[in-house]
Amino acid sequence: MTDHTFAGRTDPHLLSRPERLEGRIRALLPSLNPAAKRVVGVLLADQARAARRTMAELAELAGTSESSVVRTTRALGFSGYADLRLALAAEAARDAGEQPVTGDITRDDPLPDVIAKLAGEEMKAISDTAAQLDIGAVDTVIDLIIAARRITVHGSGASGLVAMDLHHKLQRIGYPSHVHLDIHSGLTSTALLSDTDVAIGISYTGETHDVVEPLRQATAAGAATVAITNHPRSALARACGHLLRPAGGETPFRPGALASRISQLLTVDCLFVGITQRSYDTTMRALSLTHDALQRRRTPSRTRHP
Repeated sequence: MTDHTFAGRTDPHLLSRPERLEGRIRALLPSLNPAAKRVVGVLLADQARAARRTMAELAELAGTSESSVVRTTRALGFSGYADLRLALAAEAARDAGEQPVTGDITRDDPLPDVIAKLAGEEMKAISDTAAQLDIGAVDTVIDLIIAARRITVHGSGASGLVAMDLHHKLQRIGYPSHVHLDIHSGLTSTALLSDTDVAIGISYTGETHDVVEPLRQATAAGAATVAITNHPRSALARACGHLLRPAGGETPFRPGALASRISQLLTVDCLFVGITQRSYDTTMRALSLTHDALQRRRTPSRTRHP
């Protein structure tokens, strides 16, 4: 039986700018075959030690062949094993000075450890997302949203909460945004899009049917399409013309985890602030008007607080 990863192809999204190697590896895990997963499992277990191993040693520990290690190396975006070892060593050195308390939560962890691990994962998700976001892609998507006649945002489950957040942000500053959290409303909406519109799909896995299918239809209709997903080889990423890749993962204890959602929210905030900067006068006027409209509906306090 032949080992295959991605036929030796390197995803251009992975090489657009420096990023955390661990985030890159975890983003690709769902697309790797069993042998490649064993290879990256050895890499992630101890990056500093993995950086010192020869290719033969790594292959033996992973229970696979050296040729499989080579294919996995290329799938991770490196031209050769030597480059991968250098990246592993660099990341291990960086982590030694800034590593927060992280690690999978176990059923026997005391509550203080659970809180520390959760906090560490959220901080790591934010810093990893900031490191790996493709600035050029963010810049392009900001321009697309500003110029759009209509914007549709699609999400489901935990990612649906992020879709609603982006929709409300755009609505507050006067952009024609519509949010769709199920496939029926998503498909009826994207069927009416054209090349003057933008459709944005948000999904951690990039495989959520209710998000992928409307974005495929939006692409077919000629609209600009944007995937916000942690997995660059997912169905959603392949269906869209533009990719924004947050970091942050999920575990058996944390499906729909805050780490994955907060990285999506950071990506959304980057878009919102970028839009606000480029249409500053219009945006600030809209924010002022919407703030005043809400302020008039607040219940007056009987007690004045300093």
